[in-house]
Amino acid sequence: MTGSAPDLAVEEPEANEDSPAAGADEAVTDSAAATGGSGSAGGGERRIADLEQEGEIAADYIEGLLDIVDMDGDLDLDVEGGRAVVAVVGDGLDKLIGTGGETLEALQELTRLAVLQKTGVRSRLMLDVGGHRARRRVELRKVATSAARKVLDTGEPRKLAAMTPFERKVVHDVIATIDGVHSESEGEEPSRRVVVLPD
Repeated sequence: MTGSAPDLAVEEPEANEDSPAAGADEAVTDSAAATGGSGSAGGGERRIADLEQEGEIAADYIEGLLDIVDMDGDLDLDVEGGRAVVAVVGDGLDKLIGTGGETLEALQELTRLAVLQKTGVRSRLMLDVGGHRARRRVELRKVATSAARKVLDTGEPRKLAAMTPFERKVVHDVIATIDGVHSESEGEEPSRRVVVLPD
């Protein structure tokens, strides 16, 4: 990847990634941008092609990083939920995940910047390493369900531990399916957390 650090600067963080409807407005905006602002019938096909291109750019970038750190991993590319998904599969990838997924979050952001540099469009791609996000998703569903049960039993709000935007999104999605409770995020990064409240 070429370019200086200022070339890779991003002006606007993904402020709504942890809301229950996260991505809906971005997908419409991105789709309109991809089709030149038109709502033509071919817009959906163009959007999938754009997401596949994002995945390919991201895979090239990740392959380069794996070579630099002398690690082996196979790359799986997919499009899910209106975003490109790149998964690095293999053994001995724990260093790419880091404590609490911190290294993975940083790698994802660097990969998004690499896509931005090539396409000129901010990417929402999801990077997973060694199945970390899939495992974390299962854990978070249990945490969210348990918190909702406690809120329904006591009628008192429940604050969860600080989480990444990905983790908060998973929790919000689970809470949105449970009658009698709703969720909000509060605080500033890196201490931003989900609060589960009674309706």
